[in-house]
Amino acid sequence: MIQRMSHTTVLVLNQEEALEFYRDKLGFDVVTDFTMEGGFRWLTVAPKAQPNLELVLAEPTAGPMFDADTAAKVRELVKQGAFGIGVFETADCRATHRELSAKGVEFTTPPTDRFYGIEALGKDNSGNWFSLTQRKQQS
Repeated sequence: MIQRMSHTTVLVLNQEEALEFYRDKLGFDVVTDFTMEGGFRWLTVAPKAQPNLELVLAEPTAGPMFDADTAAKVRELVKQGAFGIGVFETADCRATHRELSAKGVEFTTPPTDRFYGIEALGKDNSGNWFSLTQRKQQS
């Protein structure tokens, strides 16, 4: 029986640049950074408040997951911003938006009131979009 999700993959164009983005701009912790035989780098990060969910920062390259042609197509889709990587929850969307914007994080929408709370849409340095969301207070 499946108990929980422990890892999810974020396809990035350059692992070192993605590491700098997620660690230095978003404030995530590095959980694992290990280069295996053959040069494959297993790189994971996690939000400080949620260390049991690791984001695998993976470059789409030819190997066990993709053949060379598919890897090239996936890289192009990443560049085009075709992938959403999820929702990052925050207690104060407007304050977090200001903080991340000051660090150079690109946002495509400002914090906006929605039926579920306050949301801003941002992009990582590979082009993946994410939602920064403050849940609506339950009354």
